[in-house]
Amino acid sequence: MTSRFPIGTNAFEREWDALLILDTCRVDAMREVADEYNFIGSVESMTSVGSSSFEWMNNTFRTRYKPQIRNTAYLSQNSFVDQTFGKGGTTGKASIPFEPSRFDVVELEDFAYIEHLWQAEFDDASEWTVSGEAVSRTSPRYTTERAIEAGRTRDPDRLIVHYMYPHDPYVLADEKLQPRFDTALKSGAATREEVWAAYLDNLRFVLDQVEVLLKNLDRERVAITADHGEAFGEYMFYRHPPACPIPSVRKVPWVETTGTDERTVEPTAPSPSDSNRNATAEERLQQLGYL
Repeated sequence: MTSRFPIGTNAFEREWDALLILDTCRVDAMREVADEYNFIGSVESMTSVGSSSFEWMNNTFRTRYKPQIRNTAYLSQNSFVDQTFGKGGTTGKASIPFEPSRFDVVELEDFAYIEHLWQAEFDDASEWTVSGEAVSRTSPRYTTERAIEAGRTRDPDRLIVHYMYPHDPYVLADEKLQPRFDTALKSGAATREEVWAAYLDNLRFVLDQVEVLLKNLDRERVAITADHGEAFGEYMFYRHPPACPIPSVRKVPWVETTGTDERTVEPTAPSPSDSNRNATAEERLQQLGYL
């Protein structure tokens, strides 16, 4: 039903020059840390068009918004890009018979520019990698520097930067919360308070990089939001299953701010094609606990 009749507010219905997506960011989490960041003022909320990344992508980048998308650059750390554009959309691991066959989604060539940040793979010693006790993943710093590069050299009318934080795994947390927090939460190995604290640390980790980006990007209207939220046991839901109706997953923050390029950073992050090797979509999904 949501593939044919999506609910929520499409980001292209709002005014922005740059849209920063914090994957799985909850409204209450953003409000809890807001006072720690000068660039966060009022934290509003809106209903997302999806409760999972693939659902959000398929319902955001619909063909009806093709005129706006043609003037939009999209830099994404989320590997569902690979399964969305050019393949008519996908629902990943949705259970039959609830998986729709196709979405009304644009093609890769309909973007002004698209960069598959998720493909970049670095060794554990790389400055672009952050390692936890049990898992490693690409640092949000890599996304920030690639966005700075795109903002300065390509200067698209609209820029979307999709960070893969605060999405788990929580590389800054104890090993018991890696790779998936819900395993520890369901088994009793970790309390909700411990999981929430680790989640907020992941959020601060990416917001620190958002702060860097805003000081190195000339954009008058910057919006910070999320593709979807996260469930920590509310109504017996965990993480962010597709077509999930509960507010903690479906409501996302909306923060409006601005960016001024003070050139405090000269980006050195390599293009995804110049990284050590290119990861596959399956490898990224496995890293994030989907496979």
